Amino acid sequence: MTTRRNVLTKGATVFGMSWFASSSLASAATETFEITRPEAEWRKQLSPAAFNVLRKEGTERPYSSPLNDEKRSGLFHCGGCDLPIYSSKTKYESGTGWPSFWASLDGAVGTKVDRGFLMTRTEVHCRRCGGHLGHVFDDGPKPTGKRHCLNGVALTFVPGTGEASG
Repeated sequence: MTTRRNVLTKGATVFGMSWFASSSLASAATETFEITRPEAEWRKQLSPAAFNVLRKEGTERPYSSPLNDEKRSGLFHCGGCDLPIYSSKTKYESGTGWPSFWASLDGAVGTKVDRGFLMTRTEVHCRRCGGHLGHVFDDGPKPTGKRHCLNGVALTFVPGTGEASG
């Protein structure tokens, strides 16, 4: 099992800008996950971009993921452990440049406070492997009012399951 520990990210790069701030891993609480791997195995399994997002809590550039424009019926899975986490029926166009959903599948994700980059946000991660997916905001559509703003590189898409997106 993996346990998230307090760390400090120095010189993180987001949108080509360097920042020196505490990452969202710097929360007081620790979480344990059922799927764990040494860093070397994660690096071997994931592309460099996926590793940066899922394991180092990086952020991909907006409008860089093909999943942002994915409109087919299906399920979005965690790119780290293949757990189904979002249905296409909750995906919507937020205009942010990242795949956005108004809800996750029941019990699929966890959240925690992220105080990085001089702001407070809610980080969302896979409940099974702890992979960083993105952030949740309170400016989404009904029925939840939530916007799960995700990194496409942290996801895989399996067509033909779930309901059509709206």
